[in-house]
Amino acid sequence: MKRLAGGWQQSVLLAMMIGAIVATAYAQHKHGSSEFGSGMQAGMAVMMKDMESAPMTGDPDKDFLAMMIPHHEGAVEMARLVLIHGKDPLVRRLAEEIIASQTVEIMAMKERLSILEKKPDPNPGGFPSLGGTRGEGRKQETPRNSGR
Repeated sequence: MKRLAGGWQQSVLLAMMIGAIVATAYAQHKHGSSEFGSGMQAGMAVMMKDMESAPMTGDPDKDFLAMMIPHHEGAVEMARLVLIHGKDPLVRRLAEEIIASQTVEIMAMKERLSILEKKPDPNPGGFPSLGGTRGEGRKQETPRNSGR
């Protein structure tokens, strides 16, 4: 594993690695060598390998995106496995929402990373919209700002 430049980067990577280890141990305990458990382990192994091999440039924006893309891809794969093997309708619905939202976020992050790799972008108005996953960005009406 490459040495990371900043303390926050080390903390993020450590937290993700611990999460993956705990999830892998749980999957092994809970699912043994089932197809679901094996798929989850394989998906997490790919995710961790891809996150660890992400080039650390020293630019927090680029480095964040480079690590979050495989992280989201791993979440999509795990959600896909739940749709194949899971039974609970609420868990399946959550998996569908994860696939829909994180697929959009993956595309947005890849596009933004491509822009940032070319040059700094002082006017990020062209950043891909995440409105579909975060709402329309409208001011929410509350009793305080609704004039009541």
